[in-house]
Amino acid sequence: MSEATMTEATLHDGNTIALEIHGTGPTVLLPVDPRPAEGPRAEEMRRWGVDPALGRALIEGLGDRFRVVAFDYEGHVMAAPKPDTLTPGNVAADLLAVADAAEAQRFAYYGYSWLALSGLQLALRTDRLSALVMGGFPPIGGPYAEMLRVTEAAHGMSGQSPAPSPPQSAQQPADDYDWSTVEVSMSEAQTRQFVTLYQTLRGFDDRAAQTGIGCPRLCFAGSADEIAYGERWGGVTVSIGSEVVKRRAELEAAGWDVRVLDGLDHTQAMQPANVLPVLRPWLASELGR
Repeated sequence: MSEATMTEATLHDGNTIALEIHGTGPTVLLPVDPRPAEGPRAEEMRRWGVDPALGRALIEGLGDRFRVVAFDYEGHVMAAPKPDTLTPGNVAADLLAVADAAEAQRFAYYGYSWLALSGLQLALRTDRLSALVMGGFPPIGGPYAEMLRVTEAAHGMSGQSPAPSPPQSAQQPADDYDWSTVEVSMSEAQTRQFVTLYQTLRGFDDRAAQTGIGCPRLCFAGSADEIAYGERWGGVTVSIGSEVVKRRAELEAAGWDVRVLDGLDHTQAMQPANVLPVLRPWLASELGR
């Protein structure tokens, strides 16, 4: 893999985020950690079924055909929480700031889970997108109300010791897991920023929003991507795969290319071995490479 170009972007709250730029060709913004995890953190990720080098593998899988701009946005918001300002508009502004710092007037974007819904919000606020890919979150019928309940529950427990909280990200397992036992330490500010995000999205009409997207678009999800949260987390089921399957005809009519990854849950469907066979050829086709 060729040596990366390094730069940084200034985000809406004045904090900066590091960018790694790899390859040449059409620009693709990739909100992933370009640095493989090591040591105990890597072992923990493997236990959850996550590739410790997930971001690096995606970069390597795309970097020979595209100019990949990699930035760990999720890691950034956990390290520098934005409890009152992590709104859809500010997230979109942050993503545009990344594109500006990378000197990319036109760019494609791929995000998974809450970073996918962030891509949808970006698409509604700019005409600079050359392509949008949403993984692990339905473009129509998204679980906004359910995730608000889950994040509110997490926030309510964030002051306890130990402080359990459910995942906000694509780096957590989904299938065959008892969420009532989750004990992940997150601060009040870390959990509240996701409450802010989903509170701002309360009432968001993703069906009506489809007319505001002007670029080619792809969505994918694992068919087994369903997370049932117990009463501790609001007693909700976050349905991803079944919503994409159920709404496939509607999504296609709205302009989406749709891929369903048979038998895969939320974690499995985000792994590079499953993402790249979907993402790479679609981007190559749409971006003319």
